[in-house]
Amino acid sequence: MGGLAPSSPDAPRRGAHPPRARLDGLSPRARQCGMSLLEILLVIALIGAIGVLTVAALSGGVAGMQLRSASKQVAAQLRYTRSQAIASGRSQKFLIDPAAHTWSAPNGRSGEIPKGVGIVFTGARDVQPRRGEGAIVFFPDGASTGGRVKLHAKQAAWNVDVAWLTGEVKLKRGEAPR
Repeated sequence: MGGLAPSSPDAPRRGAHPPRARLDGLSPRARQCGMSLLEILLVIALIGAIGVLTVAALSGGVAGMQLRSASKQVAAQLRYTRSQAIASGRSQKFLIDPAAHTWSAPNGRSGEIPKGVGIVFTGARDVQPRRGEGAIVFFPDGASTGGRVKLHAKQAAWNVDVAWLTGEVKLKRGEAPR
């Protein structure tokens, strides 16, 4: 038989490519059991959406986020007003109108507070522009007339306190009005 050895059925043939399953190490059935990139991305997106909804629910929902955002905004504008008084060497006034849900600061800055957020202002009466409106005046040395802006929604509240002696602005949780 001329020195040719019979070939086994598993031996690779000369010039033939090995089967595809052997190239990637997986049989066709094993490849079908895996996940596609699209499926993985879909699961990641769902986990992210659930996380966002959970955070919103735990922080008081949309009203809670609006309350926190409005409180930070008012505190930032009070700090801005104080810095403008110090930098310009002239007294500067921050105004808030609880009925209209608006505020104004030096240099034409103004903004609105969402209607779902309640506002209570406490401050020196002699600097109030009109009944029902609030004002805090900052002096060139950094001091102020002092006051508190309480923002509340549902069962949550934030106090923005301004110290009269130093003009320091602090933001802290408060008690919701009953």
